[in-house]
Amino acid sequence: MTEDALTTAAPGAGTLLRLLRDGRPRTRSELATVTGLARSTVTQRVDALLASGLIGPTGEAVSTGGRPPTTFSFRPEARVVLAADLGATHARLALTDMSGTVLAEDRADLDIALGPEPVLDWVVEHGLALLDTAERDAGELLGVGIGLPGPVEHSTGRAVNPPIMPGWDDFDVAGHVNASIRRPVLVDNDVNIMALGEHHVAWPGAGHLMFVKVATGIGCGIISEGRVYRGAQGAAGDMGHIHVPNGEQRPCRCGNTGCLEAVASGHAIAEALTFAGVPATGARQVVELSRNGSVPALRALRQAGRDIGEVLAAAVNMFNPSVIVIGGALALAGDHLLAGAREIIYQRSLPLATENLSIVSSKSGESAGVIGAAVMVIDHCLSARHAQTLVMGA
Repeated sequence: MTEDALTTAAPGAGTLLRLLRDGRPRTRSELATVTGLARSTVTQRVDALLASGLIGPTGEAVSTGGRPPTTFSFRPEARVVLAADLGATHARLALTDMSGTVLAEDRADLDIALGPEPVLDWVVEHGLALLDTAERDAGELLGVGIGLPGPVEHSTGRAVNPPIMPGWDDFDVAGHVNASIRRPVLVDNDVNIMALGEHHVAWPGAGHLMFVKVATGIGCGIISEGRVYRGAQGAAGDMGHIHVPNGEQRPCRCGNTGCLEAVASGHAIAEALTFAGVPATGARQVVELSRNGSVPALRALRQAGRDIGEVLAAAVNMFNPSVIVIGGALALAGDHLLAGAREIIYQRSLPLATENLSIVSSKSGESAGVIGAAVMVIDHCLSARHAQTLVMGA
């Protein structure tokens, strides 16, 4: 199909693509019925989507007389997405298809404090290597999604005064990556993308979900009415810097004292255990100690869960989620953290707010971030608004 023909045929193709993304095969007639569009208009738009490769014929429907009509469905394998989940001390990469299924992965210990250029150059280099591993061409790349361990202005893709990311403040993350990979680049806080990933994998029907990441720091991603809630400046969910009664006057890296992160994060627990004569250097060692049956570590995790529960109980009364998911490195230690949080949430929240509340461990585990980063790109690029550009560029 020529470019001129696509210009005529493509308007509104994104609307049909949105319908077909559920994987259910449909005929042109069914699409016309659902959308209310004329059959000729639907035919033009289906032809444009077929030319882009985003949909394909899947067989024939049952005939009601005459030749059986052809059915069409979404082809998630037609494009791939590069997703990066960057933490304080680690980086995880994945290549997914357009359903969020992971095709290839890579991970490394990588200090975010190295600065934006070395870290992002690593993402680009290893991301392109993942394309080769999966035997996919760069032209098949839909876009790049990146999660950062600090506040992010989602609309610009820039970190805003991140406390553990020297050199990242106001750095053009999307622009730097786009200079090497000429595709859309979306950036968000790491906990927001983890919430997206968990919602996509385990709770697609939950309209209101909170994902709490407990690792080197503590943060919360909020899903409201099925979408990430970021707040006015993208700072929603920063629960790690809410004051807690058990915080006393412990200094926090944000400059305040008594923050939840100062008493219940992996870093804080490791410090407290070391002071008590049980050496630990971070969240991973806390998890190891707990798995080996260390009583001090298990007690510390239970208390950390209670401290987290103090903040979450207020959030439950305010936001009334249907699901609270506890994830991050410390969640791998077992049920002690989760049990402590449940204890306080059910004790301090209103009965109506907890009547149908599920408080659970993450089901997507360490893949939550990369899956969420991919879903962020997929939902953006395949939206009715932006799919038009994709179809025209095929």
